Amino acid sequence: MIRQFQFEAEVYESLSCVPMQARRKLDAIGIKIHLAQWQQLSRGERLMICHAPATLDDERAALRIFIEEATLARTGTPPKELGEAARRGARPPASPPEVLVVNARERGVELTQAAWNSLDDDERYTLVKLGADGKVSHNLKAALNEFLTLHGPARGANA
Repeated sequence: MIRQFQFEAEVYESLSCVPMQARRKLDAIGIKIHLAQWQQLSRGERLMICHAPATLDDERAALRIFIEEATLARTGTPPKELGEAARRGARPPASPPEVLVVNARERGVELTQAAWNSLDDDERYTLVKLGADGKVSHNLKAALNEFLTLHGPARGANA
């Protein structure tokens, strides 16, 4: 089962985009599926990628083979290979990246170390991807609000 965040609820309905939890799996196994490739996969293939386990090494290896074969069969091109730095990105840092702190502040949210510590790895990964990994996503504010208000104001949201 895939963890679903409220801020991307519409994504789970259509699977027109790669959900954050599927992106984390892809990073962990070292491949990137371009949006056009993702959209050419069948709904069943997209669901499989979303829901397949990827905790153990053999699970990740099996998922990687499935994705490579499905993508090649549907699109004629294999998924892009990610470097080691991108693979490490599946494991979020112990402290919030400064660019994420600045981007959160610009959206009215103080992302302190205490607030970061209260987040789980899925939430941290998502925030890094939305607000510190290149361009800032329009979903950053919604994700910050969702994650930092889950357990009350002690988690650090000012929005």
